[in-house]
Amino acid sequence: MQRNITMAIDEKLLKKARKIARDQNTSINNLIRLYLEWLVQKENMKREDIVSELEAVFDNSEMKIGKRNWSRDQLYER
Repeated sequence: MQRNITMAIDEKLLKKARKIARDQNTSINNLIRLYLEWLVQKENMKREDIVSELEAVFDNSEMKIGKRNWSRDQLYER
C-alpha cells in the first residue's frame, strides 16, 4: 500500500529538483521515492556488512575462553 506524504521544501531547491526530474524524464515524486529506497537499501547493506565482518572475526579468532566457574547470580552479587 502506498501512502501520500506532504512536505515543505525551499522554492529554489524545488525548482532545481524539477529540472533534474525533467532531464531524467521522471517526476519529483519518483525521485524522492527512488532516493528513499536507495537510503533504506544502503542502511540494510551496512548492517549486513557489519554482521558479516563480526562473524568473520568470531570464526577466525584464536582467543580461548577458559572454563566458566561462575554463575549468573554470582555476577550480580554486590
